[in-house]
Amino acid sequence: VQLQASGGGLVQPGGSLKLSCVVSGFSLDSATIGWFRQAPGKEREGVSARRQNNGSIRYADSVRGRFTFSRDRAKNTVYLEMNSLQPEDTAVYYCAATTRGLIWSSMFAIQYYNYWGQGTLVTVSS
Repeated sequence: VQLQASGGGLVQPGGSLKLSCVVSGFSLDSATIGWFRQAPGKEREGVSARRQNNGSIRYADSVRGRFTFSRDRAKNTVYLEMNSLQPEDTAVYYCAATTRGLIWSSMFAIQYYNYWGQGTLVTVSS
């Protein structure tokens, strides 16, 4: 099982980026896939995740309305489209997966995700 994240970079405040995560080793329908981020000096936090059982998508309060989780089953790839980026969005972004069934309140629980990508750096700065 491998997850390969890409798409990070430097963007000005108010700008947009679209992250990609190519998943290999299982289909997107068989796992809960999440996006997490870790800012310098801070703990890793959940950003968005899609549950495997019913496809519901959860967003962190800080990104709701600005970020969109999507996927392409044919490419076995998930995306995180990020709009209206702000300096506080600066972080290393990770995609992660778990085949464990998660309830809504556990979708951002890092300890339940057993597959992680390598991370891609997003820097929002003028």
